[in-house]
Amino acid sequence: MERVGLSALGCVDPERAHGLALKALAAGLGSRPNGGQSIGGSRLAARLGPLDLANPVGIAAGFDKDAEAVRGILAAGPGFLEVGAVTPRPQVGNPRPRLFRLREDGAAINRFGFNNAGMEAMARRLEHLRAAGLPAPVGINLGANKDSEDRSADYVQLIARLGGFADFLTVNVSSPNTEKLRDLQGAAALNALLARSAEAVAALPSPPPLLLKVAPDLDEPGLDAVAEAALANGIAGIIATNTTLARDGLRSGAASEKGGLSGRPLMARSTEVLRGLAERVEGRLTLIGVGGIASGADAYAKIRAGASAVQLYTALAYRGMGLIAEILADLDALLERDGFASVTEAVGADLRWGAETVTASR
Repeated sequence: MERVGLSALGCVDPERAHGLALKALAAGLGSRPNGGQSIGGSRLAARLGPLDLANPVGIAAGFDKDAEAVRGILAAGPGFLEVGAVTPRPQVGNPRPRLFRLREDGAAINRFGFNNAGMEAMARRLEHLRAAGLPAPVGINLGANKDSEDRSADYVQLIARLGGFADFLTVNVSSPNTEKLRDLQGAAALNALLARSAEAVAALPSPPPLLLKVAPDLDEPGLDAVAEAALANGIAGIIATNTTLARDGLRSGAASEKGGLSGRPLMARSTEVLRGLAERVEGRLTLIGVGGIASGADAYAKIRAGASAVQLYTALAYRGMGLIAEILADLDALLERDGFASVTEAVGADLRWGAETVTASR
């Protein structure tokens, strides 16, 4: 049934197709038989900072911007979900069309511009969901309004309003579709933003882990600045990476569209950035790998490069929610093949510090 649905949605405008898919998930059409809980198993158990995960495969921010289909998404078996990006005030985002399929490349380009219903709408939904209980961790991706005069203040406001509903919070300074947002990745601006954000989180009754999401287009000095700022300001982890502005080697007709590129072409670069950050932080921060994952081997490569968990998005548009179970089955087999008793043992296995840690623990 999922294959038929994907085929039908492939004939529809991609943004409308995604909206229809969310409605289907909200109605429970993506649930596994006897679903409702994350797919698990002793080897698949993972940790995301202080959070215990049944498995390390999560759904990335942007898939459910307004927390409209949280239960339906979790019923498909991921280990966690990140909703958003959300901004303090609602905003419509950029003009349509703003989402483009690149089928030949297994990719997509979007220039949404943080379209969302705002923090009050999200607070109402998450308050109801939390009251009823959720089967897996749900984090919130935070963004700034396009016309904000003080973007750092936007993040502080979001933390204060939504932090009580989040298992983790992510400061998103890496979307390429909000003008000058990526300027916040510079050393001085990033340190100031993270200091204010960390202070706002610390003021919450039960502070959740605070993460930072970065771009794949950072150069070596940029990676240095990100790692140093995260460590200096007590950030719990980094999500690597957001979409890219690069267009190398694409074949699809929509390759020239403006916006952020996601999907298969991002796999190598996002993993390179992940590895670079892992080498810099040497296990002192939790890392989440995202970008181009479409198989268990892809997820395993991110984990061995330093990721404690991974996130999916674009591949789901082409393969459906059943891809989660496929990836986890393949990942479990790869862990068994290489003698790892759990995901945690394999984190950073391809790195100098990771290899030493793995060897010492076995």
